[in-house]
Amino acid sequence: MIKEGKELILLVDDDKFLLDMYSVKFRESGKEVEVCLGGKSALDYLRGGFKASVIVIDIVMPNIDGLTLLEAIKKEKLGGNPTVIILSNQGEQEDIDKAMKLGADGYIIKASAIPSEVLERVDEIVKNKKHK
Repeated sequence: MIKEGKELILLVDDDKFLLDMYSVKFRESGKEVEVCLGGKSALDYLRGGFKASVIVIDIVMPNIDGLTLLEAIKKEKLGGNPTVIILSNQGEQEDIDKAMKLGADGYIIKASAIPSEVLERVDEIVKNKKHK
């Protein structure tokens, strides 16, 4: 759950190495981090009442892909109104448009950002959402 004064980030990816790498980067910046290995795990977690301030989701995952997870989060109002950000190697405009139409607050292309840049972009997207 969200602790006072700390942002709680939920990272969802099917790549354990990337989950570990990004969670270290976010923790170093003072954030609380939870990870889910895949969309089904994240959906079960969120349906169980887990709340996060930010959810970062990969698109290409087995069983439940990131766009299906995003759609479920928005439709079922899961996670306590989090900022939802797609972090994917899917960089086609069509993918970005679809994610934004489904309710993503931001979209970051993995291949064009090192972990510290991902952290900066996440902070920027969160800040922009708060000012809307």
